[in-house]
Amino acid sequence: MAKKRTIRTIPQERTPMREQDPVVRAKNFEEVACGYNLEEASRESQRCLLCPDEPCISGCPVGIDIPGFIRQIGDKNLRGAYDILTQTNLLPSICGRVCPQENQCEGVCTVGESLEPVAIGRLERFVGDAAIREGWTNVPYIEPNRFRVGIVGSGPAGMACAADMAKAGCDVTVYEAFHEPGGVLKYGIPDFRLPNPTIDAEIEKLRQLGVKFECNTLVGRLFTIEQMIDEMGFDAVFVGVGAGYPTMLGIPGDSLNGVLSANELLTRCNLMRGRDFPDFDTPLPVGKRVAVVGAGNTAMDAMRVSLRLGAEKVYCIYRRSRKEAPARVEEVHHAEQEGVEFHWLTNPVAVLDDGKGGVRALRCVRMELGEPDESGRRRPVPVAGSEFDFETDLVVYAIGTNANPIMGQTSQLKLNKWGYIAADDSLATSVAGVFAGGDIVTGAATVIQAMGAGRKAARSMKAYLGIRDPDLAYRDEGAGTFLGIDRRERNFARVRLA
Repeated sequence: MAKKRTIRTIPQERTPMREQDPVVRAKNFEEVACGYNLEEASRESQRCLLCPDEPCISGCPVGIDIPGFIRQIGDKNLRGAYDILTQTNLLPSICGRVCPQENQCEGVCTVGESLEPVAIGRLERFVGDAAIREGWTNVPYIEPNRFRVGIVGSGPAGMACAADMAKAGCDVTVYEAFHEPGGVLKYGIPDFRLPNPTIDAEIEKLRQLGVKFECNTLVGRLFTIEQMIDEMGFDAVFVGVGAGYPTMLGIPGDSLNGVLSANELLTRCNLMRGRDFPDFDTPLPVGKRVAVVGAGNTAMDAMRVSLRLGAEKVYCIYRRSRKEAPARVEEVHHAEQEGVEFHWLTNPVAVLDDGKGGVRALRCVRMELGEPDESGRRRPVPVAGSEFDFETDLVVYAIGTNANPIMGQTSQLKLNKWGYIAADDSLATSVAGVFAGGDIVTGAATVIQAMGAGRKAARSMKAYLGIRDPDLAYRDEGAGTFLGIDRRERNFARVRLA
């Protein structure tokens, strides 16, 4: 008798995530999204088709086995899901919250061709949070070797590289300029989007691998990259300092009191806890009418922080239209819900003085979109005679960041024309034994892309040091030279092993 075929019916609609009420949350720093419970996560996992060609894996910068961990959620084996996730992603609770999945794994999800894509990020966060709650860790047996590795910067690139090198048996030390590890995760992202306890829990997993953190250590001032190799005994160094040097507009009035970068505002509020005055006595400029220039995720954070600090009105000033805004759609939606007023196709041309050295208004001009520029977005063009004054007492620039020049000033590392560290395909720099990755090489990117760069650099560092990488299958090509081939056949490294 023929076996009866089972036809699986998947839920049509994406499982919504519970959130704080916009009126309430605009007055507090508690997390906006509440996350899935087990029932919600199980329901959403059923929407995954478990496609044989696995497009979502190709869309993930670190190649997470997405169907594999989602299948485990469907079986209610959350520990199994966590084990699969952490094979490639050290920070599931963080990436599940802040990665732009809509442009990566979810953007190529097969379900998304006809319905809303599977909520991969929400499921990743659910598993990561379960691991933190239950105290799960994946600390493998580590056979120590004689190599010492230095990591400059404790952001996502540095953490990913540190974890892989520690698992390989190296003695790893991470140097962080600020007083707490975490890099941009700590200073750049507010608690309502990424709570500090979540970051701290993920960092603790690195400590369990044996990674040491040295904070309040500004490499380039206390010692140089070259000194780490030549005098401090490091066999290899990874530079993952990010690109946090703010960009200003360079218009009249830029130097007035009440004009600052989003980086400064967010660092004072987040890392230095200026929002918790008087418990933390950090000077923090607070405006009643705040104009934030830019429409990326950092701009959304700056606007939403300003609301929570007590601003009566917060405006987004952006020279292109909503369609061209680089921020995640979800972040723009949340800002609108909380009361941010958006002024699209508007460009500042001057900051006006109140007569006392402060800000009175922002002079702007209306824009219209012309032909596409090199980024593919339509170039904004000023509308003749459309200038007007926009009343405000605090102006925040969130128009991008650059590489901090300290690396170029204090080391022999070769830089490109934009001031970022020049690195080859293996992420090796011009200085032997020094590798670099993340925003300091590519310019501003995402958390998961920075992690991917950190892991790629770790593979190259292991090859440089002659450490067999367990993720690689080796083929002897004679004379002590081996060809290391990634088991997913994505990366290649010709190495000479001791």
